[in-house]
Amino acid sequence: MFRRSFALLLALALVTMAFTNSRYQVTDSTFCGIRNTSFKEEERITYTVYYTVIGLYINAGTAVFTTKLERLNGKPVYHVVGTGVTHPSYDWVYRVRDRYESYIDTNTMQPLRFVRNVDEGGYKIYQHYDFNKTTNIATTTKGEYSVPACVQDVMSSIYYARNIDFSRYKPGDKIPFTMFLDYENFNLFIRYQGKETIKTRYGTFRTIKFNPLLVKGTIFEGGEGMTVWVTDDANHIPVRIESPIVVGKVKVDMMGYSNLRYPLSSFVRLR
Repeated sequence: MFRRSFALLLALALVTMAFTNSRYQVTDSTFCGIRNTSFKEEERITYTVYYTVIGLYINAGTAVFTTKLERLNGKPVYHVVGTGVTHPSYDWVYRVRDRYESYIDTNTMQPLRFVRNVDEGGYKIYQHYDFNKTTNIATTTKGEYSVPACVQDVMSSIYYARNIDFSRYKPGDKIPFTMFLDYENFNLFIRYQGKETIKTRYGTFRTIKFNPLLVKGTIFEGGEGMTVWVTDDANHIPVRIESPIVVGKVKVDMMGYSNLRYPLSSFVRLR
């Protein structure tokens, strides 16, 4: 099973891309051909990660997601980075120092390079993937692997999914896609649950709600216990994520942002 840190929890939850046992034919073309209309370069979003085992939430760590406009092999790309760290006072429980990077083609929103450099409870992983979109081959630190034409990585999936037209779906619908991670292709889906106004530790938002299907692993319980709320506006930024884990529960709240592409019109009021 994959090691799932608080940072990966956030990354996965942003598009509810939790790993599933399902192996099914992907028939939805949502993850092919989308143009970016939801974010711009220099965007920065900060999250606080809370943990509870007896109903009292403890501030356990911080996750930050940033975007920059760069060039890779002559192509313009969005260089997106997600970092996650536990606070020193929580390190004795489970120390996390994670960094995920993706270089995304600005024209196709497809990943060209992915870097994963994590330290989770002393368990270290370094992975580097280069995606050849002509041959559909991923060249990695362990060799070459065949991948589907519209494959995503952990980070690119987050920003790709923010551009989904959710008006196409009704509550209960599944949105499938494929992700390459740990040298495997995974057919995944998110389940759209409709709209809801919620109060977070930052404030009150009008949101779009999702549930992913999780596989039981080292941290997460299986099933559809994780819930994700993203802003019901053109930015589609996650503002809250909740999930039971093997012991206790994790809550992730958006606590700061800058350089959004649009006004945060879904924001109702501060706490």
